[in-house]
Amino acid sequence: MNIANYYNIDSGINARQVSFTRNQASSFAKRVAGDFNPIHDEDHRRFCVPGDLLFSVFLAQYGINQEMKFEFSGMVVDTTQLIFPLQAADSISLQDANEKNYMDVVVSGENTRDAGFISMLSEKYVQFSGKTFPHILVPLMEQENVMINPSRPLVIYKNMEIYLDKLSGNNLELELKNSSLKKNGKKGEVRLEFSILSDGKEIGHGAKNLLLSGLREYDLSQLNDVITSYAQRKSDFLNS
Repeated sequence: MNIANYYNIDSGINARQVSFTRNQASSFAKRVAGDFNPIHDEDHRRFCVPGDLLFSVFLAQYGINQEMKFEFSGMVVDTTQLIFPLQAADSISLQDANEKNYMDVVVSGENTRDAGFISMLSEKYVQFSGKTFPHILVPLMEQENVMINPSRPLVIYKNMEIYLDKLSGNNLELELKNSSLKKNGKKGEVRLEFSILSDGKEIGHGAKNLLLSGLREYDLSQLNDVITSYAQRKSDFLNS
């Protein structure tokens, strides 16, 4: 994965400004993450940049620490100009010129700027993340007898965290360890816990949390329509 293809950067004296075109964000979602959520389509009226792209750009700019926590607080669009401080720090907030916050990151431990390891971990993480729907989320909804609104499915990236024992590795893979869905009325929170493997051996772990809204009683027929539509969108793209 060449992350430089998916964002634009303008370096200044005190900071760098990062932005994304709709084409860059949409291409990343589909070609790298395998994420065919309509909200990442170039022509979608509620278009937003994938959170996994922000995560990947952050790693490309600041490297990987042994412990990293990411909190997402705003929807980045194609007109957003994110300010990336020139100097790395233990705590960084990505904001625009109006000081609107989009992502907070807290890091600790040793840091690596190994481009190969950074690219490999970024790519494997976003590919794992892109499988959330339908592979992981649908069985959880069935288990809890709830489902997202089929006419307006809304899944929001809340936060994620990574813990690494080693800052190097080969043939990285992410493996799901545990998943859960906690519902609270029409809202729900999904937690996905995963292992990070190098040549089949665990070198770290992490977790990703998602927020669901508009939950309703589980309806297999309606949910199958959502899954079929999602699969068709993916097939159309891959065969185009």
